[in-house]
Amino acid sequence: MSATAGTEALRAAAILGLLLAASAAGAAEGPSFDCRKAVGSIQPMVCSDAALAALDRRLAQVYGQALPKARNERPPLLQAEQRGWVKGRDDCWKAEDKRACVEESYVRRIAELQVRYRLLPGRGPTRLACDGDPRNELLVTFFATSPPTLEAERGDQVSLMFQQAGGGVYVGRNERYEEHPGEMRVQWGYQAPVMRCKPAG
Repeated sequence: MSATAGTEALRAAAILGLLLAASAAGAAEGPSFDCRKAVGSIQPMVCSDAALAALDRRLAQVYGQALPKARNERPPLLQAEQRGWVKGRDDCWKAEDKRACVEESYVRRIAELQVRYRLLPGRGPTRLACDGDPRNELLVTFFATSPPTLEAERGDQVSLMFQQAGGGVYVGRNERYEEHPGEMRVQWGYQAPVMRCKPAG
């Protein structure tokens, strides 16, 4: 199986898992918003696509779970970020494959909320020392989101990475984590050098 085919299979499995979760919740067929007030081209697309509508309902459920945990945030980020996310989703009208863009937007936002607000249990954190220097440490926690994710902390920076085909590779915005025999290789930042990491004693 090619890397591209593997990534597509992983994405399809993630979507299937989210759709099954939405179905198990016994939700209505439409999305969480009122389709009579749908605007633009993306909201009507979600209204007319059962799979996207199910993802919208799933996101609304996860967002509702996150709200109580975000109550004491200063400044309050969750609601403002969600409004920004909606705008970003609606900007998918600019994408070559609009539907894939919308689907990916939902999948990533659901996972982001589940990880940030610890709506799912994590495995870890594991402390890693990189390049033989225990002062150059990462904290890594794995989450069974769909698709699986890894949250890595380095100093005051945090990166959410999504599992790629092959299982041992996770990719974030500008970060990459790879598992190799006896070590982990981490690239932190665009075109940054690769660090070799091992569990810190």
